[in-house]
Amino acid sequence: MKAIILSAGQGRRLLPLTAENPKCLLQIGGQSLLEWQLQELTKIGIDQVSIVVGFGAQKVEALLHQKGLNRWVSTIYNPFYAVADNLGSCWVARSAMTDEFMLLNGDTLFESAIPERLLASPFHPITLVTDSKGVYDADDMKVIVNGEKLEKVGKTIAISDAHGESIGMMVFRGNGSVVFRQAVEQALRRPESLKKWYLSIIDELAQQGLVWTCSINGLQWGEVDSSADLEHVRSLVEALPGG
Repeated sequence: MKAIILSAGQGRRLLPLTAENPKCLLQIGGQSLLEWQLQELTKIGIDQVSIVVGFGAQKVEALLHQKGLNRWVSTIYNPFYAVADNLGSCWVARSAMTDEFMLLNGDTLFESAIPERLLASPFHPITLVTDSKGVYDADDMKVIVNGEKLEKVGKTIAISDAHGESIGMMVFRGNGSVVFRQAVEQALRRPESLKKWYLSIIDELAQQGLVWTCSINGLQWGEVDSSADLEHVRSLVEALPGG
């Protein structure tokens, strides 16, 4: 199984911490967020990773070389990172979206039990990892599910209707890779899609009955979008093996 990590953005909400370095290189517990992700992925047998880079690409590549990670981790440069959202990164990486693959955001720290549970989930074309909590806000990528099937995903879902949230991780199996890649290619023919998240494509495919969910309630993860998030994941890694 291979993984594609979307790490092209700067992370402006974390300025000045990201003035010179991309968000994925923020230091957490003695190593970068990216290194934590790669460490947890190797625990479950992921041995091929492509990272979509943009802002500070040379620094990411330098880290991979310095740590000897470039033997199994490659980069894909997104020249549109400053003008496009992560759907654009998916378009740039579409040639790597073959066979079965895992897709994840570069700003999410997680324990290896999460991708492990995802890969152990029933075989479906597309499976999205979801979690639940007591209260949601406007910035959460909320989901509506019917059993294990995803019906909708997006930030505009009414908080009262939300059954959970996406953590920005999914797996594509069978014809799911082709379906997603073709949908991304079709979407980027529309100029307005430059400012869309790739989960807008997952939302469309969900309404066609092609997306299932994998709940990871009780497992540990954290998205890094703010200084408060950064402090949260720093405390989280202390509980991880090697933290």
